[in-house]
Amino acid sequence: MRPPELKDFEAIYSMWSDPDVVQHVTGCTLTREEIWARLLRSMGHWAALGFGHWVVTDKRNGEFVGEVGFVRHMRGISQDFDRAPEIGWMLASCAQRLGYATEAVAAALRWADVRWPGADTVCIISADNIASLKLADKFSYRADSETLYKNQAVLVFRRTPARCA
Repeated sequence: MRPPELKDFEAIYSMWSDPDVVQHVTGCTLTREEIWARLLRSMGHWAALGFGHWVVTDKRNGEFVGEVGFVRHMRGISQDFDRAPEIGWMLASCAQRLGYATEAVAAALRWADVRWPGADTVCIISADNIASLKLADKFSYRADSETLYKNQAVLVFRRTPARCA
């Protein structure tokens, strides 16, 4: 995993323009312009906040497999939500159901637990995104509430890291 670079544009565009990949997130594919803005926003997160999405690559060949990381998008869901680091993940079709998401989210959460010791992290997931719901559960994300985001119903999840006694 590494911060995104301009050279990642085509791979990120390919992933976000795949209807099977985006069906539970945006509901429609994104344009080149939208992906360019998304890539620059992700790079800006790293520059301004010291965190963002990482590009996930296959360790064997360096091929792009997806993105995982933390953002602060100020979605307006709630003040509490907007203040917490928000995790997100997205994998290319060819990388799904192969363990990449589990490995990448585990690495991201290890990083977060050092960066923000004891801090909760949050995420939003569509109720019909079964794979993401299972992944969130695997890492102790618990449904906090349900809300509308951009006119779509989403579940709001929260993870409180285990505290040592």
